[in-house]
Formats: sequence, C-alpha cells, structure tokens
Amino acid sequence: MLHLLLAIIYLSFISLGLPDALLGSAWPTMYPEFGVPVSYMGAISMIISLGTIVSSLQSDRLTRKLGTGKVTAFSVACTAIALLGFSFAHSFWELCLWAIPYGLGAGSVDASLNNYVALHYKSRHMSWLHCMWGIGATIGPYIMGYALTGGAGWNSGFRYVAFLQMALTVILFISLPLWKGQYIRVERKGAKPGKALSLREIFQIPGAKEIMLCFFCYCGIEQTAGLWASSFLTLQKGISADTTASLASMFYLGITLGRAVCGFITFKLNDTQMIRLGQGIIAVGVLALLLPGPNFVAMAGLILIGLGCAPIYPCIIHSTPAHFGEEKSQAVIGVQMACAYVGSLLLPPLFGLIANHISAAWLPGYLLVILVLMICMHEKLERKTRKA
Repeated sequence: MLHLLLAIIYLSFISLGLPDALLGSAWPTMYPEFGVPVSYMGAISMIISLGTIVSSLQSDRLTRKLGTGKVTAFSVACTAIALLGFSFAHSFWELCLWAIPYGLGAGSVDASLNNYVALHYKSRHMSWLHCMWGIGATIGPYIMGYALTGGAGWNSGFRYVAFLQMALTVILFISLPLWKGQYIRVERKGAKPGKALSLREIFQIPGAKEIMLCFFCYCGIEQTAGLWASSFLTLQKGISADTTASLASMFYLGITLGRAVCGFITFKLNDTQMIRLGQGIIAVGVLALLLPGPNFVAMAGLILIGLGCAPIYPCIIHSTPAHFGEEKSQAVIGVQMACAYVGSLLLPPLFGLIANHISAAWLPGYLLVILVLMICMHEKLERKTRKA
C-alpha cells in the first residue's frame, strides 16, 4: 500500500509541473488574439502567484481539517477546472478570472504534499519527486507545442492538460483510503495534531524567520538566474541570443537532472550537507560568471548554478520536520512555500530595475549577495535548532 501511495504521489508531482510553463509557451500566440500588449502576461502570472501564496498560508488549516489526500484531490480538481476555463476564455479579463483558481489550486497541494513526503519518506524521494515536477514542467510546453503545430490552437493545449488533470483527480479520489493515518507518526510520539498555528505563532518558533528568509533567497536566485542569465550572456559576453536561449533551457535541465542525481547522493550525505553542497556549487557558478575569459566559462557557470540549485529546495523541505518537529512542520512548510513564491515574485523584477537603470553586468554580484544572505540564514538556522 505504501508503495502504491508513493507511485500516486510521484504522479501528483508530475501533475504539479504540467501547468507551470503552459502560459509562457502559449502566450506569443494568445496575446494578439486578445488584443493586449505582450507585457500583460505579467498580470496573469501575478494573480496566479498571489493565489498560490494565499493557499500556501492556509495549507496547515486545510490539511488538519481534510487531510493530505483530500487537499491534493480537491486542489488538482481546482487546477483542472481553471485550465479548462482558460481553454474557453474569449477575453483577457476571463483569463484573469480563471487565474484565481489556477493559483489557489497550486499552493495548498504543494505545501501539503511536500510535508507528507518530508514526514513519511527518505530524503532521496523528495529529490526524485521534485525531479518529477521538472519532468511535468518540461512535458507541459511539449503538449502546447503539439497543439499549436497540429493546428488545434492554444485552447486545445490547455484543454489537453486539463483532461490529464481531471484523470489524475479521479485517481486521487479513488486512492483516498491509502492516505489514512497520515498523523500516525506524530501521534506515536505523543504530539497529536492540534489547532492550526497563526502566522505570529509560526514566526515565534526558533529558527522560523531564518528558514523563511533562506527559502525566499533560494527561490529568488533560481528565478533571477533563470530569467536574466540569457540577457546577461548576450549583453555582457556577446554570446548570440540563439545560443543563450538554449542555455536557459539547460539551466532548468540542470536542476531536473541534478535532482535525479541528488537522490542517490543522499544515501551518503544528510540534508544539511546536501544544502551546503548546493550552495558551494552555486558560488562556483556565480564566480565563473564574474571571471573574464572564454565564453564557455560563463556558460559553464550558468549550468553550475542550475546544478547547485538542484538539492537545496527539496532538502530544505525534507529537513523541516527535523528542525521544527513533525507536529509543526505543515504550518512551517506552508509559510515556506509562501515565502518562496514571494521571493520569485519580487527578486527578479528588482534585478530588472537594476539592469534597466544601471547595467545587466551586475547579475553575478546580485546573485552573490542573495547567496551570502541565504548561507548566513541557513547556518543561523542550524545553530538555533541544534540548541532547541
């Protein structure tokens, strides 16, 4: 039963990734039809992100009330309905309306599933599960590309993924009995799940502020590097736009493949060591961007940053119950997810202002400052939780 449930969780993580890159891959075809500027995708993305932040903050309350299985099933159903709504949208404002359930469906399931895996499975599964998310995020644009090249249009691309999500929803509802007893490990230790913690109570937990800021910084690094590295390599290193576009995809491929490899490395290293390893590799990658010399050094630096990012997200999540206790882990992970999305929302546009008003050459320094802050927060977290 445990292995069957794990297979369903793996499938759920692929499903989580499927919609993430759909809007971006379809937007060049969508915005002329709606008669809006290309920049309007940012508004839809922001609504989705805000919805995700709200639902992440509610994940502790929802999971305690419904359980991980029901939260996952209802959230995937919510995403499926939103995607179906996108496929039938005839105006930009309809897209904005459907973006609300799109975001709300993503946050709580992400936090709830991550906490469940952190409580019940080894660190290697967390790495491999996030690798599955990467596979889903890669498959999504291919589905949209198939719809576009086949003449079916972007509407069908959203519809195909909606149907896949609906099929998963049915599987999740059928599998609900497998999720029973998710708090058994907590209860066995004599810490029965009580009321949901408030934000104030969460931030009063020793080390909570540090882990939130650490996660904020990590997601800021990942998103900023992914969005701006191509521009940096083109503007500062003189590498052609075609080459840097393929390198941007290699950055995300590096994260996905890195997580597959990290699953095996966790047999030898614990979560803290994996996080430090990732931070060290990111530092080497950033320094490679700073160094003068052949272009391949800078290109290798971008790939190294992707590989360094690979273990950090899953290992921070997996170490949360060990740092804060199993009875508090859902509340902490929910706020961690929210901080992650805030970091993704704020830090890339902040660098955009720097690039616009000063220079894109500041990218390595910008990433380095965020990395140093992340390292300091993680080490402070380790000291605080060891004392606790």
